Amino acid sequence: MTIDNRIEVVLIDDDPHLRQALSQTLDLAGLKILPLAEAKGVAAQLPRDWPGVVVSDIRMPGMDGLELLGELHAQDPELPVLLITGHGDVPLAVQAMRAGAYDFLEKPFASDHLLDSVRRALALRRLVLDNRSLRLALSDRHELSARLVGQSTPMLRLREQIGALAATRADVLILGETGAGKEVVARALHDLSGRRNGPFVAINAGALAESVVESELFGHEPGAFTGAQKRRIGKFEFANGGTLFLDEIESMSLDVQVKLLRLLQERMVERLGGNQQIPLDIRVIAATKEDLRQAADQGRFRADLYYRLNVAPLRIPPLRERGEDALMLFQHFADEASARHGLPPHQLQPAQRALLLRHSWPGNVRELQNAAERFALGLELALDNAAPDGSPGAPVEVVSGGLSEQVENFEKTLIAAELARPHSSVRSLAEALGIPRKTLHDKLRKHGLNFGDSNHGSADESD
Repeated sequence: MTIDNRIEVVLIDDDPHLRQALSQTLDLAGLKILPLAEAKGVAAQLPRDWPGVVVSDIRMPGMDGLELLGELHAQDPELPVLLITGHGDVPLAVQAMRAGAYDFLEKPFASDHLLDSVRRALALRRLVLDNRSLRLALSDRHELSARLVGQSTPMLRLREQIGALAATRADVLILGETGAGKEVVARALHDLSGRRNGPFVAINAGALAESVVESELFGHEPGAFTGAQKRRIGKFEFANGGTLFLDEIESMSLDVQVKLLRLLQERMVERLGGNQQIPLDIRVIAATKEDLRQAADQGRFRADLYYRLNVAPLRIPPLRERGEDALMLFQHFADEASARHGLPPHQLQPAQRALLLRHSWPGNVRELQNAAERFALGLELALDNAAPDGSPGAPVEVVSGGLSEQVENFEKTLIAAELARPHSSVRSLAEALGIPRKTLHDKLRKHGLNFGDSNHGSADESD
């Protein structure tokens, strides 16, 4: 049992008459109270960020008030605890204050004295929890920025969405191309949630053989099938109290999808060969590189499961949509690799930066990380500039030559890279590059580039 967060005061006193009188005083003041006759087990029922205060008598049979104070403060040193002492117990009260009690009330005391102390303690508790929440939010934001590097608009939006969803209980569907970082996002959702102390269980459905996928996910009892000699706990059950990350969900068979849908709806799992329904407290994060709506229309994915999962979708932008994030990420991974191998860090040269900006990154962050590793080892920076659809792209080379030649090439590469992105007009292209339209026209002519020859079609250049 856990004490409800709506309770503002837990009142503990073994004297039923005093407990009733104090309860009436607090209740008439509009406070939500929980009166108890003993202190044993109270600490275990209070969540760490419980927003209330504890009022307890000191002298009680079994666990006394000082023992309770020790248990409560071992769990949360900032929880206000008010202790009630008998007449003449001043040395005991001094001991209580030294032990961290917020206040002590000497019997007999006026009702106003009790109410004033409780209200001040509640105000302090709210301030403590607000500050704790703010520190946690700042820490989480810093941690998220360190995990998901980048300052492009798509990445800022993704981090904002993760921060908003992490604190909820909602299941999440992550959409992203191969190598985009789906498991990184799933782990961030778990680590920034209230489940951070629970297990994070990751499983790739696409890597499981059809014959074992149900046993892996749902578990089995002895004798459930040939070779099942002992009970096996499935991944869902193993993740109880935490998060299960299910990657490549599109590869699951329709039969397994039916069972997954039932599990998501009922939050119960039944092992293969068993009859017992086991309750689950888990968050399911699914991930796919496919368009599940299209797969559902084609009969390859259950539509009801798609709609059940698609409540909270998160799309990870491919690296080709993230602009100069590629440079930031590359340097980040290269510095990490240099430190790991005990090598001095290398800085990107202008021509190398141009190379990275021109690349379409079909393998996304995973490809970039491998390239950064090679760069840190002093190997040649050579990239296969295949287009996202797999067709060959323009060859990418590091241009040698003097500073003037490299600067010219770098400028041409930046403009060409921006031309490869969707723009409705020359005006929007110029705005993206941060230069006047007249200057852009001059540079397009100088470098032999043409807005109409780009992937934008024949838009009106005068626009």
